[in-house]
Amino acid sequence: MSRKIFTVSEADGLIPALVDVFREIGAHKRNIRELAGKLEVLELLWGTALRDGNHPDHPESMAHREGIDRALRGIQTAVERGILDRGMRFPAGGIEEGLVDFPTTYQARWVLLCWKLGERHLEYWHELDGGFRGRHKLTEAQRLVMGTDDPDSLEDPGLDL
Repeated sequence: MSRKIFTVSEADGLIPALVDVFREIGAHKRNIRELAGKLEVLELLWGTALRDGNHPDHPESMAHREGIDRALRGIQTAVERGILDRGMRFPAGGIEEGLVDFPTTYQARWVLLCWKLGERHLEYWHELDGGFRGRHKLTEAQRLVMGTDDPDSLEDPGLDL
C-alpha cells in the first residue's frame, strides 16, 4: 500500500495553508466560547425550565446550541480538508497546541516531520514514537534526503500514516 510521503520542501510549502487552517479553527473556538458563555447564563437563570419549548428564552438557547454545533462541524471540516485529507496528521494535543506531523522517510524507515504553529519553516523531525519531546533539529543533509524512499519498499509502521 502506498502512503503519502512528504519531502521537507513539500511540507514547508504547506505551512501557509496550515496557518490558515489554524486561524479558521481559532475563529470557531472563539465562537464556541462566546456561545457557550451566553448559553451558560441562560441556563443559570432558568435551569431546566429553558428546555420547555414555550419558555420565552428557549429559541435563543436553541440558536446558541445550533451555533455551537455549526462551529464544531466547522472545526471538523477544517481539520479533515486542511490537514487529514492532505496526508498530514495530528499528534496528541495537536489541535490545542497547533502541532502537525508530516509522514516521511529517513534511512529506509518511517519518521515524522514535526511543525508547530508559529514556526516559519519545518525545523524538526521525530521517530514515530518520539512525539514532540523527541524532536530532533533537521540538518541540511536530512532536508535533502527525507521523503525520497519508495513507500512500498518500507515496512508497514502499523500506524495510520
